[in-house]
This record gives sequence, structure tokens and C-alpha cells, in this order.
Amino acid sequence: MDDISVDSKLRSAQPPRRLSAIIEQVAGNASGPVSVEHVRDALGDRSFAAMLAFFSIINLLPLPPGTTIVLGPPLILVAVQMALGHNRVWLPKFILRKSLSQPRFDSLSKRYLPRLEKLERLIRPRHWPFARSGLADRVIGIFALVLAIAVTIPIPLGNWLPALAILLIALALSERDGILFYAGVFVGSLALAIIAAVIGAAGALAGMLFA
Repeated sequence: MDDISVDSKLRSAQPPRRLSAIIEQVAGNASGPVSVEHVRDALGDRSFAAMLAFFSIINLLPLPPGTTIVLGPPLILVAVQMALGHNRVWLPKFILRKSLSQPRFDSLSKRYLPRLEKLERLIRPRHWPFARSGLADRVIGIFALVLAIAVTIPIPLGNWLPALAILLIALALSERDGILFYAGVFVGSLALAIIAAVIGAAGALAGMLFA
């Protein structure tokens, strides 16, 4: 009985599977279009960090201009729930039904998984700035919400840096990696500064043209 109890504790103490392993599993098991619901179910615990990372990766893909208007709102929705302190992620049916064809998902997985795996190998618990996990979720949720709104703004290539920042912060949260968290905050702040400068320049140019 004691052996069973010890074995159970060891299994429960094992770290959760990383996002790259889950995406690889989904790609390997897919026999048709891969929907957001498939990935959500594969994540199991539907953690905010994993869902933020997943949607940020989607926004990093080389997709046609204007798609951020469609792909940005799921990030906003997850970030809002996180900032409000919800325990689980809720997604509406129309988002869960969004899908990629199996060949497209498999092709993107083979192309980007090695990069994600390389990044994940660098992540480990260190210098985490939050003493309470609940506080971390709320603070990160608020910052991720600002970045998610920036992702949705239809500026050419303006979504890439905010999406990358959200990915770094989400991976940092999953492993309590303070170094990666600060890197994500830096990238996010830089992205917001660039977007503000672009919008400001566009406003000034419009003012000159229509003055």
C-alpha cells in the first residue's frame, strides 16, 4: 500500500508535458482538420499559460494580412479571464470550431516545433518575481491583454512582436522562469513603443495632409 502511495505521489510530482510535445501529439494523431477544440482537449488542464502560448504561436505564423482581426480576439478573451482571476479558460463554440487542414497543421508543426523545442530547453524555474501564483496570473493577464489588443490592431507586421512577447511570458509562467518573464516584458514594452510611434507618425502625417 505504501509503495502504491509513493508511486502515485511521484507521478503527480512530474512536470506537465510541454507545449511542443502536445502539439506534436496532436499533429501525429490528426486524421482530418485540426480545430482549436482538439488542441484545447489535448492540453487537458486548459491552463491559461498553455492557451496564451498556443494562440500567440498562431499569430506568429505567416498568414495573410488582416487575419489578426480574427486571430487576436481569442488572445484577448483568454487574457481578460486571466486578469479577472478565473480558474479555467472558457472559449465560445465559434472559436473552438476554427481549424486548419491536417496537411497544413502538420507542415507548420514540422517547421516551427524545432524552434519551440529549442526555446523550451532554455526554460527552468529561476528568479520568479511573484510570491503568489494568483497575483502572477492577474498581473500577467493585464499585460497580456494590452499586448493582445496590440496584436489585433491591423498594422502591417505590427502583430509579430506583441505575439512573441505573449509567447515568452506564457512559457515563463508555465515554468516560473523569471529571466524569460523579464525578456518577454522587454519585448512587449518595445513592441508597444514601436506601435505607439507608428500610430503617432501616421496621425501626424494625416494631420499634415488634411490640415
